[in-house]
Amino acid sequence: MSHTRTAGPACPEEINHAIRSFLAARSSRALTGDERQEYARLRTEWLAATRGRGRYCTAA
Repeated sequence: MSHTRTAGPACPEEINHAIRSFLAARSSRALTGDERQEYARLRTEWLAATRGRGRYCTAA
């Protein structure tokens, strides 16, 4: 199951939530090869967002 983003860059908090949810759903087993690639993509997206290339979140 792959997640593809169609909107602009997300803020770090949104990506962090996506990473935590992704890993929590798979907490009882090792990641598959495809899942490791998805996790790496999410980490890369989070890193880009934390380096100022993503938008900032605003409190609701």
